[in-house]
Amino acid sequence: MSPMVDEDGGARRALEHLNSVLTANETLEAWAIQRRLFALKHRRLVVAATSGRFLALKRGLFGGFGLTDIRWQDLKEVKIEVGIIGACLTLAAFASPDLASASAQTTTFTYNGLRKDQAEALYRIAQGHDQAWREKRRVRDLEEMRARAGGIQVGNLAGTAPDVTSGDATQRLQHAKSMLDARLISDSEYEALKAKIINQV
Repeated sequence: MSPMVDEDGGARRALEHLNSVLTANETLEAWAIQRRLFALKHRRLVVAATSGRFLALKRGLFGGFGLTDIRWQDLKEVKIEVGIIGACLTLAAFASPDLASASAQTTTFTYNGLRKDQAEALYRIAQGHDQAWREKRRVRDLEEMRARAGGIQVGNLAGTAPDVTSGDATQRLQHAKSMLDARLISDSEYEALKAKIINQV
């Protein structure tokens, strides 16, 4: 990203700190520094999007810095609000260190007073990663539910669905309904499963 118009010594040092925590082959894709108006009682916050994660760097008054690190695979949601004098970026991240389910606990991070164009660039990158990992989590949740259910292949759905050949019919119907409610199977696939279960009673 091109240097900021009002880049000063503090901003350059913050950028140096950011570069110092990048891992091998990790690239800095976009970054923003908090406007001075929003940092009257503390040093300005710096946020960045890299090829592998979202970083927020808070510099100490007497040197050093604290770093918030959100891997893209842990990102649940990103929002942006743009005002007259600054933009606010809000990220919700899964507390789990692994590919988390949509039901997992989350932590929210809010970054106020960013430049509009810089915040929008960060938002676009975060939103792209959010959508990609959301689909990966959906596929993983589907695979885990199928593994618990065992079973057959239905329609165009790759993999397995609830086993309609064994166990209690009521339980199998409830399991198929839970998959439908979780949007892991379509309405037509649910109806096909339901018909097959009922036909075998």
